[in-house]
Amino acid sequence: MAKIVGIGANVFDTLYNIPTYPTEDTKMRATVSKTAGGGPVATGLVAAQKLGEDTAYIGVLSDDSGGKFLKEDFEKYGVKTDLIEIKSGYRSFASVLWLCADTTTRTCVFDKGDLPPLKLSDVQKQAVKDAQLLMVDGNEMDAAVEAAKIAKENGTKVLYDCGGLYDGVERLLALTDIMIPSEEFSLGHTGCKTAEEAAKKLYETYSPEVVVITQGKRGGIIYDGKEIVSYPIYPAKVLDSNGSGDVFHGAFAAAVVKGYEYLKCCYFSSAVSGLKCMGVGARESVPNFETTKNYLKENGYEL
Repeated sequence: MAKIVGIGANVFDTLYNIPTYPTEDTKMRATVSKTAGGGPVATGLVAAQKLGEDTAYIGVLSDDSGGKFLKEDFEKYGVKTDLIEIKSGYRSFASVLWLCADTTTRTCVFDKGDLPPLKLSDVQKQAVKDAQLLMVDGNEMDAAVEAAKIAKENGTKVLYDCGGLYDGVERLLALTDIMIPSEEFSLGHTGCKTAEEAAKKLYETYSPEVVVITQGKRGGIIYDGKEIVSYPIYPAKVLDSNGSGDVFHGAFAAAVVKGYEYLKCCYFSSAVSGLKCMGVGARESVPNFETTKNYLKENGYEL
């Protein structure tokens, strides 16, 4: 039984490290290129697994080269794959990313592929019931909503990585216990002018246990219905920022399962995300628990 299960995007990424963004209709030599697994929930599950928690992915993959890579990548990191349905003759969700050195930013072009939507089996539903936490990201919306309803009925917490303003997102927000939107999502969805106003409106509208708004290089804020508190980012020499938000959410899930209160989860997740950015690869650069604990201590915070 996995403590953390996830439903959402699982993406076959091809990454190119480039010195600067090229101008249109020119050629540029990349410094490094590699393939890797990506996607908010999928990468979050790997992060939680590397931090010491049992995880499993619930989803559909193709039997093409991308799908085979993604399944093997999960297995390499210890994420359980027995809840994945393999389909033949379909095209995997794939993306190409430019990781720019001089701006420390990333640009992504993606193809969602043509896999059929996830339909939850009885075994997959039971896995949600048995888990302590369900992670969702707005992809596979119908299955995510169904799973979130099952979770709410069975005491499984629902953590929503709110990144995309998808159609019907309100259905999933209404079932969320731990709401972690980006600042862009929170402002876009609520129409508010500031993250603080957006956090309050999201809390009042959907009644989660907590709202945590991530603000990139400025850290973020947390609101539990009583007060808004800021949490920091930690010093990091950024080599690869791709997937840092996904890793933050996975680390938060792991911290919740470890029993931390929500503000401590923010500090822990921020540290994990910072450490990840000091390596190349969203998944392979996620630190283990002891490394994170020591990094926090070096920066004045005791778990």
